Amino acid sequence: MRHEKGARLLELARMMAASAEGLTLDEMAERMGVGRRTAERMRDAVADLFPAMEEVEEGVSKRFRIPSGLDGLFQAPTVEEMTALSAAAESMDRQGSAARAAALRSLEQKVLSATRAAARRRLAPDLEALLQAEAVAVQAGPRPFEDERVLAAVREALKALSTLRFRYEGGSAPGRTREVTPYGILFGRSNYLVAEELDAGTGPRNWRLDRIQEVEITGRPGGKPEEFSLQAYADESFGIYQDDIHDVVLRILPHGADDARRWRFHARQKLEELPDGGVIVRFRSSGMRELAWHLFTWQDKAEVVAPQALKDMLRSELDVAMRTHVRI
Repeated sequence: MRHEKGARLLELARMMAASAEGLTLDEMAERMGVGRRTAERMRDAVADLFPAMEEVEEGVSKRFRIPSGLDGLFQAPTVEEMTALSAAAESMDRQGSAARAAALRSLEQKVLSATRAAARRRLAPDLEALLQAEAVAVQAGPRPFEDERVLAAVREALKALSTLRFRYEGGSAPGRTREVTPYGILFGRSNYLVAEELDAGTGPRNWRLDRIQEVEITGRPGGKPEEFSLQAYADESFGIYQDDIHDVVLRILPHGADDARRWRFHARQKLEELPDGGVIVRFRSSGMRELAWHLFTWQDKAEVVAPQALKDMLRSELDVAMRTHVRI
């Protein structure tokens, strides 16, 4: 128990050292999963162990931080952490995300180079064993495209709150030059810039990064609206496509209910248990085409209750497959 308490205090100290603004007592309690009184005692114990901890006034509340960071003695990575970092880099590399894979490998080298020699020697045998014993399974599907130059320009525009100009080889007018206000980046089976075209009045749209050419940071003001949330925007769709939003109701039959309880169709889905052992799944979403594609993998385990648009999409996709593959 003493060892466990020490590890918890060190975890809190790391959080306080990692935050430039510091943590309030309520934030400490939430992150550590304890009550406020326990958080106070833990803060006091951290202050005894790390005298550099400082208190910052913020209105009626206070924040606590360790501005000088922690000594490398307390920061040695574990074998599991280094394995996870290496696996993440390998996964991105295999999926075609070369730029982000390189960033993770650079971070991996920095962590190891900052680790004391004795700790590195202890890590090496177990790290090698785990890396050889774990592999990344890459699912079939399109490889996301990452042009480092395009990705770097988009990120720079997002940081600078500047508009972007580029030639877009997609949409209804391929090859036309567009100027957009960037809102963010969505990484997935394909990578997209979420941005609003100037003077178009269409709101944010998805622009495939692999179709962006001759990208240029204009320097003109172009920050996203304060109320815009990229996560909320992404959650509106089952996948990447953004179109009309529907109230989706799926009935999962009893022989597929266990899978449904472990599966997340949508970030804000609701599950309802049925007397026959089945499950009703409800969520509000756009992206009916991608949802239809996914529902084919459930075979006879899922029925669409609503909306009609999703039923029509399933029938349409089946018709296309039948015309292509069935010889009369």
